[in-house]
Amino acid sequence: MKIIGSYVSPYVRKVLACLALKGLDYEIDPITPFFGNDGFGEISPLRRIPVLIDGDLVLCDSSAICAYLDEAYPGHPLLPADVKDRARARWLEEFADTRMGDVFIWGLFYQRFVHPAVWGEPGDAARVERTLAEDAPAVLDYLETLAPAQGFLFGDIGLADIAIASFLRNAAYVGFAVDAARWPLTAAFVERVLAHDSLAHLLPFEDVQRDASITGRRQALIDAGARLAEQSFGMRTPRVGIMKL
Repeated sequence: MKIIGSYVSPYVRKVLACLALKGLDYEIDPITPFFGNDGFGEISPLRRIPVLIDGDLVLCDSSAICAYLDEAYPGHPLLPADVKDRARARWLEEFADTRMGDVFIWGLFYQRFVHPAVWGEPGDAARVERTLAEDAPAVLDYLETLAPAQGFLFGDIGLADIAIASFLRNAAYVGFAVDAARWPLTAAFVERVLAHDSLAHLLPFEDVQRDASITGRRQALIDAGARLAEQSFGMRTPRVGIMKL
């Protein structure tokens, strides 16, 4: 089994955490979509990550991948057993992937980290300001109505918990922290989820991915214990495309 996509992507992180919950082994090609070659475009028509390759199956989109993993492999269930709770969990995954992705990735992480690091240009300061003043507080106000006082959303940790917390790890990488005085339940919930081994074991690889140079990153990840795919869909120069906003 192979995963194509950077450790730092919240969508890739979600899939890797679910693979860990399932106890499944995999290799990873830790590219960002901007550095994908022509072959990457052939297997990912939208040039987005992650991509799963499992035998003859090539599958894009983190939600589709996680659904496949839950249906195809036994072990830790990613969704709760109760049908209504499963529906709620799917909604929260969608809320995280769409609204939290727009707010914390495109509105914050992309502007503060990706834009200058990949394109050598400053991000949109006005969008960052709006994100911090309006969009992020509205998201956290909603999460505060849902976050449990203890444990996870539907009993044991699952897909919805991971999806929500994953975006806030990226936000933390660019200096954003959930104000525990204003959103105490959410702050404690996210801390619990990110401390779970399914996510915590990925942190050393994320640190390498963020800090190492492009030329030295692959060896640095191997040295950190990552199981990298022998062949990569990456290239050394970024490509402007669908994902550059």
